[in-house]
Amino acid sequence: MKIIILESPFLPPPPNIKTKPKPKPKPKTINPNKIPIKSSIHPDPWSLSDGNNISKPKPKSKNPKNPLSDDNARRIIIAKARYLSLLRKHQGPQAQTPKWIKRTPEQMVKFLEDDRNGHLYGKHVGAAIKRVRGLAGKKNEERDMRLLMSGFVGKLSFREMCVVLKEQKGWREARDFFSWMKLQLSYRPSVIVYTILLRIYGQVGKIKLAEQTFLEMLEVGCEPDEVACGTMLCSYARWGHHRAMFSFYSAIKERGIVVSIAVYNFMLSSLQKKSLHGKVIELWRQMVDKRVAPNNFTYTVVISSLVKEGLHEEAFKTFNEMRTIGLVPEEVIYSLLITLSTKNSNWHEAMRLYEDMRSHRIVPSKFTCASLLTMYYKIKDYSKALSLFTQMQSKKIAADEVIYGLLIRIYGKLGLYEDAQKTFEETEQSGLLSNEKTYLAMAQVHLSSGNFEKALSVIEVMKSRNIWLSRFAYIVLLQCYCMKEDLDSAEVTFQALSKIGCPDAGSCSDMINLYVRLGLTEKAKDFIVQIREDQLDFDDELFNTVIKLFCKEGMLKDAEQLVYEMGTNASFKDNRFFKTFSKVMYGENKELENIMVSSDTMALGLILSLYLENGNFTKTEEFLKLILEAGSGLSVVSQLVNNFIREGDLFKAEAVNGHLIKLGSRLEDETIASLISVYGRQNKLKQAQEVYAAAVDSPILGNSIINSMIDACVKCGKFEEAYLLYKEAVQRGHNLDAVGIGMVVNALTNSGMIINSLVDQHLSIHFDSSSLHTSYACACVANLFVIGKHPEAESIICRSIQDRMELDTVAYNIFIKAMLEAGRLHFAARIYEHMLSLGFTPSIQTYNTMIRQELDG
Repeated sequence: MKIIILESPFLPPPPNIKTKPKPKPKPKTINPNKIPIKSSIHPDPWSLSDGNNISKPKPKSKNPKNPLSDDNARRIIIAKARYLSLLRKHQGPQAQTPKWIKRTPEQMVKFLEDDRNGHLYGKHVGAAIKRVRGLAGKKNEERDMRLLMSGFVGKLSFREMCVVLKEQKGWREARDFFSWMKLQLSYRPSVIVYTILLRIYGQVGKIKLAEQTFLEMLEVGCEPDEVACGTMLCSYARWGHHRAMFSFYSAIKERGIVVSIAVYNFMLSSLQKKSLHGKVIELWRQMVDKRVAPNNFTYTVVISSLVKEGLHEEAFKTFNEMRTIGLVPEEVIYSLLITLSTKNSNWHEAMRLYEDMRSHRIVPSKFTCASLLTMYYKIKDYSKALSLFTQMQSKKIAADEVIYGLLIRIYGKLGLYEDAQKTFEETEQSGLLSNEKTYLAMAQVHLSSGNFEKALSVIEVMKSRNIWLSRFAYIVLLQCYCMKEDLDSAEVTFQALSKIGCPDAGSCSDMINLYVRLGLTEKAKDFIVQIREDQLDFDDELFNTVIKLFCKEGMLKDAEQLVYEMGTNASFKDNRFFKTFSKVMYGENKELENIMVSSDTMALGLILSLYLENGNFTKTEEFLKLILEAGSGLSVVSQLVNNFIREGDLFKAEAVNGHLIKLGSRLEDETIASLISVYGRQNKLKQAQEVYAAAVDSPILGNSIINSMIDACVKCGKFEEAYLLYKEAVQRGHNLDAVGIGMVVNALTNSGMIINSLVDQHLSIHFDSSSLHTSYACACVANLFVIGKHPEAESIICRSIQDRMELDTVAYNIFIKAMLEAGRLHFAARIYEHMLSLGFTPSIQTYNTMIRQELDG
């Protein structure tokens, strides 16, 4: 019978036992009830002795490459541990069968005497372990190890004593037993026993005892190996003795000892837990120099420290090295690098990392999803954000309050206010609503929709739940009161914000805009003086707000001082709006010559407004001359005047026009026409005539200016002047379009003047086929019928149809209505048929006109 058992690698080689030669096998009769079993078990190549090949020891190498202590016992122990670990990993139906050591009959007798069957150690070893452990909790005077172990003298081998020492749980028992061990005859100094003791001391933090033990090991002549040194390093790292750890590490480097990757990982992890990221990187580089192969855990710790230390490029380089050698990063590394990429606005890299993570079927954590949602929110790719949230739900990734807050913001940006409200309510129902950021996100969504009342109600709910209002909460609350135009509450909130710290630039900008909207310009000025005295840091928004107020109020010196002060602010380096002011007010000649190349049109308009409001005509003309010298300067000035007209500031528009005339230039036709039209609507005919008179002598006078002047005369009730203006334009050789002719005809119709001469002249004018196609000209034709000038109107209609002018449905509707009112039913029918033949679809108004006329008839 063959018994198979695993011996401990600590045991010394067994004595040379003589074995009897095996007799030749005799033929046996096969018992049909028993099935023969063939053993495929082989000797364990990692044992100190297999008991069978005692007479044939393995020859030693003449030149060993890596000489180790204790007759290669350490190598055998490590190899055996690796082998058993491999077996444990492959448990299953196809698991390998351990190659246990075969024992001789004599060895088996000894095994049975020790009752080792089913036990890890023999009876006497187990009794010794129990006896020594029994000292735990006793006083020092009761701890007499020599008396306690008197019955075991001479019974324990060195290997068995090592087992007893290794199985101790208390450091005192281990210390006392080791002292007893050294008194035994079988004891011999060994790095193994000292390593066991170092490990026990290190686990309980007895660093001083460990250091004394290590020095004793050196004194007795035991050369420490990488395991003993690694044990000391791990002890230092475990208890945060990093200075001693690095000193010890420097010492073993000088002795040429290279510790394992497990020890390096322990040291790196300990340093990172204390946020000593610089030391982690230093130790990592030394490890790379020693060519110790890192594993996944090493890369995870190192990449995290590189990111925390700000070495982002090296972190990505290390990550790429990890991928190159075939290691699959953990989810925490992907999460860290994706978060870093989103913070640095490196959207492409973040997406690449996410796709790489998905290719390895790594399920992202909620932190990774939060970073990705933040990225999609910043780049305004809301569809991908909602798709990612759907994937989270499908993979059952629990969303936290941060993710719900991001969803609320995304819904707000998309204008899905009901979905945002629904998500907010779901967050509250699930018990996740506790952070003020979520409340404020919902309040900002309400502000975006213009519903400041709901925003205020959300903040009130937050207050009622005893959630402390942060600085950001006061900023949002101030925005609510500014939108509500509640000045008292806004000022109180701003004071509360000022007590927390220096107010932010955005809140100051909101307060200035509120004062301006309420017409409290002086309060706004005082407020600006106060924040400048407090040396508040201006941002782009606040600078724009303040400079606009200065320009509109003509505060030239204040504007120049502000621009001068902001010139030292690095944040305005690439701001076109600020650079335009700086170039105009303090720029050199070369910069002024190229002012139109990179200038902001809004800034130019404000500067022009500043000079005009200040009454500084010299600077105004210099500035206009500077702009006109540029290639597109006239177009820019015309655009600025159009802005003045839209804002209703006709004084500035007229002033610019006057300065341009003085400089020998004039505005574009469309701008002059707009200015005249505004004067006409305001019944300011004299001002309109002055603007027209300044432009009428131009050889390139356009029809838009003439039309605007005619329209102004009509709106002011000066019909005769409109007719005279028309005659003058014809005499000058201007061919008016259908709009101008229609306005003149309308004027004459309303004034009751005889229009025979006008009709004759009008019919003799060559009509451009692309001009008479507006409903306004057709309305004038209809007016001719009202005062009985049906033949002239019919002639115009016939001419327009014969010349194939581009007419629309509205024009045909007016023609039909005019003919029906004149009683020319057949002619109206022909116009209707002609309209259908050209492919025009009659509108409801067409049918209504014909039906109403039929009913009236």
